[in-house]
Amino acid sequence: MIPRRILVTGATGYVGGRLVRDLLANGFKVRVLVRDANKLAGVPWKDSVEIIAGDATNPEALQRALNDVQTAFYLLHSLDTGKNFAKTEQKMALLFGAVCASAHVEQIVYLGGIANDKTQSEHLASRTEVGVALADGGVPTMEFRAGIIIGSGSASFEMLRHLTERLPIMTTPKWVKNRTHPIAIRDVLWYLSQAADLKTPISGIFDIGGPDVITYAEMMNRYAKVAGLRRRIIIPVPVLSPRLSGLWVNLVTPVPASIARPLIGSLINEVIADPKKSVSAIIPNPAEGLIDFENAVKLALASSRESQVITRWSDATGNSSPWEKVQSDPSWAGASSYRDVRVITSDKPLSDIWSDIERIGGTNGWYGADLAWSLRGAIDRLVGGVGLRRGRRDSEHLRVGDSLDFWRVALLEKNVKLRLIAEMKLPGIASLEFQLLETDGLTTLTQTATFMPRGLGGHLYWWAVAPFHRFVFPTMAKNIMSPSSRS
Repeated sequence: MIPRRILVTGATGYVGGRLVRDLLANGFKVRVLVRDANKLAGVPWKDSVEIIAGDATNPEALQRALNDVQTAFYLLHSLDTGKNFAKTEQKMALLFGAVCASAHVEQIVYLGGIANDKTQSEHLASRTEVGVALADGGVPTMEFRAGIIIGSGSASFEMLRHLTERLPIMTTPKWVKNRTHPIAIRDVLWYLSQAADLKTPISGIFDIGGPDVITYAEMMNRYAKVAGLRRRIIIPVPVLSPRLSGLWVNLVTPVPASIARPLIGSLINEVIADPKKSVSAIIPNPAEGLIDFENAVKLALASSRESQVITRWSDATGNSSPWEKVQSDPSWAGASSYRDVRVITSDKPLSDIWSDIERIGGTNGWYGADLAWSLRGAIDRLVGGVGLRRGRRDSEHLRVGDSLDFWRVALLEKNVKLRLIAEMKLPGIASLEFQLLETDGLTTLTQTATFMPRGLGGHLYWWAVAPFHRFVFPTMAKNIMSPSSRS
């Protein structure tokens, strides 16, 4: 029997990247649609899938991606595209559904959010409308709706984890008393991967959740128990709006306000799977049963501590991500750019230097001037940026597309070059590149910081921070090349 061809959109995202791996393990032929194929350079399954480079808003790209596809997974969202994200999401979904119909796709599978309250958040309302828009194309659409997903690297888990670990006593919004229905990422992937092999197309909405229905406050205390922490003292207050709560989460956790706000909006109302919308009659639960909350936390923590995080919430980037724009100069860049270049030669082995370069950031630090880096990260958080708290997916190794504090890996050539693109709030585009060259037993490091300013504000910004660069960048290059550079 010829294996089914499956299209996965959002393959560079948290769920999509893991789903591709599971589908390949189950013997499916997998095709992925990505805006930039370079972002898959370091993904283990890259050579096992067919890659279509294109944007989901482009009908021609969608037609190429959906040709000869039996099942199409829709795992896209537009939370970081601004205030009009709901309209953007609906427009994308309508186009996707229409092209699926013209390409004779048999089944669409979509992962949305549980929405069982009339006063649901804008985020959940948009997720619901996306499901309707996909089905409007006429192709049978199986819509899974999940609540909080617990897994290493998920935005929901990182928010829960950092709130609990960093605040033994906390004043919280009243939504922490609302019940929610968490589900382990492994169980989400089970349902999705089983949907790829349905014998007949299915249409309908199906809620999925784990064995536990608990409040967010209970989740924090159960997390504390699993993590070996004391029970948290939680004092709910009625004054924190979703916007204020988002800023609070932005300051305490790695999750930026732009993502925290919709997550919190989803918690304002109780989010519990409706037993009338169970999928068990079509897809049975895993043979070993669904994973309860505490075991889901144990699995997530184990993966994090062993640096086995396959995908992270920060892997996905929106249309405005600088690391994608930098592939070609932006229209406003012109010939204007600033550069800080440091060149150092050493007899330190090239492989050791590369290893130290690849370990940069996260808990490993930035090879000196840590106070300056921390201050810059704190300023970025205050203005709604990602700051330094995103850390790293893996403490030793990087791959293209990885988030790295407030940078993202745009290019990686082992033992040759690493290029990082800044994702902090900036009036321009900044990059940091490390390049190695070995000659006559000596290794030369060329470290280049580049800034392409946007308007007068961009030029003023560069000159304002230039005095700090004169200290930070030479220190970093010198310490990387030092024989004892490992932190």
